[in-house]
Amino acid sequence: MSVEDAPDVTEPPSRGSIEPELTTVADDEVVVHWPGSDGCPARVERRIGLEPDTPVCVAGIDTRTLPRPPGARLATVATVNDLHFGETVCGVVAGTDVGPVLSSEPGEPPYPALMSEAAAEEVGRADPDLVVARGDLTDAGRAGELEAFLARWQGRFAERLAWVRGNHDAAPGSSVSGPAMLERHVEGLTVALLDTAVPGEAAGRLTGEQLQWLDELAARADRPVLAMGHHPPFVPDPSAEATGAPERSFGLDDESSAALVALVARRPAIVAYASGHTHRNRVRRFASTGATPWIEVASVKDFPGSWAELRVFDGGLLHVHRRISRPDALRWSDRCRALVFGLYPRYAFGRLGDRCFPIPLRRVSTRSTS
Repeated sequence: MSVEDAPDVTEPPSRGSIEPELTTVADDEVVVHWPGSDGCPARVERRIGLEPDTPVCVAGIDTRTLPRPPGARLATVATVNDLHFGETVCGVVAGTDVGPVLSSEPGEPPYPALMSEAAAEEVGRADPDLVVARGDLTDAGRAGELEAFLARWQGRFAERLAWVRGNHDAAPGSSVSGPAMLERHVEGLTVALLDTAVPGEAAGRLTGEQLQWLDELAARADRPVLAMGHHPPFVPDPSAEATGAPERSFGLDDESSAALVALVARRPAIVAYASGHTHRNRVRRFASTGATPWIEVASVKDFPGSWAELRVFDGGLLHVHRRISRPDALRWSDRCRALVFGLYPRYAFGRLGDRCFPIPLRRVSTRSTS
C-alpha cells in the first residue's frame, strides 16, 4: 500500500473525535458514522427514501443527494478489493518502521474473515447482479487462503462472482491463478476485468494481448463498458516527485499506464476504470480522458472497511461508497484509525467526491439485455 500523499486528503476528523463523518451519499440515501471513542461504540445514522439532487441535513451535516441519471435503473454491480484472507498483522508498510501494527485479539475471529463476512452480508442485502473482487483476495496465495475467499464469496454469490488476482495473490510461491481477461454483462453495462498482477512484484502490468482485448471489446460494445483491475495507472505527479514520493511502484508500470489511458481516450464506450491496491478512496481525471473517472476504492480489511455499489441506469451510473457497518466490523475498522501514526484515516477515507459520484456516459449506447 502507498501512503505517501496522505497529507493531500483532509477528511475525516482525527482519531478520538466524536464528530460525525459523512460516509455515503446516493441519489436516495445519506449515511453518517460516528467513530467509536473512549469506550463508546461507533454509531450509524441512515436517511433513506430521499429525493435525488435535493439538499438534506443529517447529524448536523449539510449535503445534497446525488442527481439520478436519466432513464430506468437497470442493474447493480458490487465491488470489493484488498480482502487479504490469511493476513494476521495489519499496518505493516514494507520498507518502513511506521506503526502501530494491529492484530485480532485472542478469541476474536481473524480480522480479514470478520470483515469479509460482514461485507458479504451487506452486499447480499443489496442483491447485486454481479459482484467483482479486484484482487488481493489473499495475503500471499498460501494454501487455503484462496479457498477461504471462495468459500465466503463464491459460496454466497455463485455465478454472480467474478474475480482477478492482485499482487498479494501473485506472491512468490503462490499457486493462485485466474483469467487474464474476463468479460461480464449485466443489463446496461459490460464489465471488462483485467488481471494486472506480476508474479513477485508489487507493481502491475498489462500485456499487449490484454490491451488488444480491451480495445476490441470497447470497439464492439453495445452498451457502456466499465474496465476494472487491481492496480491503478501511474501518471507522473510533479508535486509527489518533488517531495520524494513517486507512485511508480504502487500502480501499473509506465508503459501499461500510458497505453491504458490512451486506449480509454480513443474508446468512448469505456466510462471508467476502477481499481483497488492503494487502500484508499480516490478519483483522478486526466486531460486526455476528460470527465472519465479513474477510481480507487479502499480495502475491505481495514479502515474504513469499504465496498462500492454501482447503480446502472439508462443514462449513466452512480458510484456509491459503503462502509461495512456491522458492529464488530466497525470496532475493528475504528481500531485501524491508529495506523501510520494516526494518519491513516486522512489517507484512506478520501473526500466525499472520491467516494460517491455520478459516472456519465461518453456516448449514447444501444441498450441490450444480458
